[in-house]
Amino acid sequence: MTRHPSRAAIGCLLVVLIAASGCSATTPRPAPPSQAATMGPSASPTSEGRWRVGKVTGTLASGLAAPWSVVPLADGGALVSQRDDGAVLELTADGALHEVGAVPGVVSGGESGLHGLALLTTGDTPMLFAYFGAADDNRVVRMPLDGEPGSFGLGEPEVVLDGIPRANTHDGGRLAFGPDGYLYVTTGDAQQRDAAQDPDALGGKILRITEDGAPAPGNPWGTRVWSMGHRNVQGIAWTADGAMWASEFGQNTWDELNRIEPGANYGWPLVEGVAGREGFVDPVAQWATSDASPSGIAAAGDTVFVAGLRGERLWQVDTRADGAVDDPIPAFAGEYGRLRDVVAVPDGSLWVLTSNTDGRGSPGPDGDLLLRVELVPAA
Repeated sequence: MTRHPSRAAIGCLLVVLIAASGCSATTPRPAPPSQAATMGPSASPTSEGRWRVGKVTGTLASGLAAPWSVVPLADGGALVSQRDDGAVLELTADGALHEVGAVPGVVSGGESGLHGLALLTTGDTPMLFAYFGAADDNRVVRMPLDGEPGSFGLGEPEVVLDGIPRANTHDGGRLAFGPDGYLYVTTGDAQQRDAAQDPDALGGKILRITEDGAPAPGNPWGTRVWSMGHRNVQGIAWTADGAMWASEFGQNTWDELNRIEPGANYGWPLVEGVAGREGFVDPVAQWATSDASPSGIAAAGDTVFVAGLRGERLWQVDTRADGAVDDPIPAFAGEYGRLRDVVAVPDGSLWVLTSNTDGRGSPGPDGDLLLRVELVPAA
């Protein structure tokens, strides 16, 4: 993500969020959740209400190298993508860490490489979807996740969607299956600013597709595009009421949390942050770029958690039924460095992925970490 020099930090303005295989976890894993069959909000004690970050209760994995995305598994384990080497790692429920395989065709460079992962388990064989930078584009592939927990392997990839513009920066890359069962894909403008306002272009969008890559039924324009006018979305999540939220990198002024509606235009590159301009949807919260640089986000009940890279903190944002949000509350400011991803897991905790080995952070002796963080009810 290339930015021009940012304005001086002016606080938060509200307007309404392995290197090698064989490394091991440094803290024993908690027991797998009893609701192992599903990963949805209904399986978690935090599926309703408002929540706050409590203490860090363990380091689930260490020695990670430029990790980008973490996907919890039903048995209490996880899959983790590493951006620069294209590796997918399995963290087992008992804390072992090994490489599942490298995604074929990944060409890393700058901020591009292997990005988001999403797992589909409705068929006979689990399918792992991955978003990555290839030689000439960004693309989404799916691969069978073969084997059993503790010894997973990757089958042959099949291209689901290609032709997404790539560059050294602004590559988007988050994948998630929504509550409706369709795959949501976030793309950046890949330094082609006008693409974000072109409804026929794939860059600068949130896409909604079937597992085969076709436009999902009900999309606003009958294409793959769900929303447009985005600069670089790297986080999407759904709160308990079904509302969709996305984090977005600004340029040199404002980072954003947006409530996503189908067919809506979020303004980039014509506006950044809150503009009150007709035809564009304003963010519900915005931050000075030095306070956020938001990547992955997660939702527990009515609270959205936003992982900040440059801001080196986890933002907690309570949402309301009218689409507005309350004042964002920071946590862990400067304690763990850059934060790349955050996911809510069925046992009622958050898993937080650091990003200090991506060339912009200050890694410690244990490389990047996957942390377990307890959640407590908001007062």
